[in-house]
Amino acid sequence: MYIAMNRFRVASGYEQAFEAQWMGGKRRLSEMKGYLEFHLLRGPSADDHTLYASHTVWESYDDFLAWTQSEQFRSVHARVGESKVQYLSGPHFEGFTVIVHEDGHGERRSVAA
Repeated sequence: MYIAMNRFRVASGYEQAFEAQWMGGKRRLSEMKGYLEFHLLRGPSADDHTLYASHTVWESYDDFLAWTQSEQFRSVHARVGESKVQYLSGPHFEGFTVIVHEDGHGERRSVAA
């Protein structure tokens, strides 16, 4: 299992536009082999920004890599430069291989080989 995260520092006053951007449009993730789930996370706010993270879960790193090289990825990201949102920084990518997974029933298993 692989988790891909992007962190964004969205300038104060642009939070609603940033969230609306993620709510609109089609992400096309569900068309990809190995895609499991997506979350958009809102973190703490400071005087000049609010921290956000996007978080996708994949069956494997190879499935994530295939997404980044796909037509679906290119089509979803084609208009990123047209955004009216102002950022202090981001996206900042972080990728993680899952070592231990615990489900909602408390069952824990080792995932990484």
